[in-house]
Amino acid sequence: QVQLEESGGGSVQSGGSLRLSCAASGFVLASYCMAWFRQVPGKEREGIATINSWASAYHPDSVRGRFTISRDNAKNTLYLEMNSLTPEDTAVYYCAKKAGIVCGTSFPLIAREYNYWGQGTQVTVSS
Repeated sequence: QVQLEESGGGSVQSGGSLRLSCAASGFVLASYCMAWFRQVPGKEREGIATINSWASAYHPDSVRGRFTISRDNAKNTLYLEMNSLTPEDTAVYYCAKKAGIVCGTSFPLIAREYNYWGQGTQVTVSS
């Protein structure tokens, strides 16, 4: 069955970096649109990165230039490289698989279009 498992979260000081991983099983990650979302308590999940089956990546203005989504096809793993972190980046980060291959290029993402989710990994940035 389809499974997504995030790792790599943790605590970091403002200005620091983290790399999140999302190990996929039960499907070929490169064949689908994949995304990273984040959520803070009391707010909706925010899509912050997508990568389509052609490996084209997209990010909203809020993280563009600081965050980069990528994947390793051989490892069937999705990544999110996060640099220049600020306390406003503190959230639970989720990887998600869309039902189809088309990501689209506009934000905000619609969370209900993603049919599989990982359990999430906490990222905490202190000032």
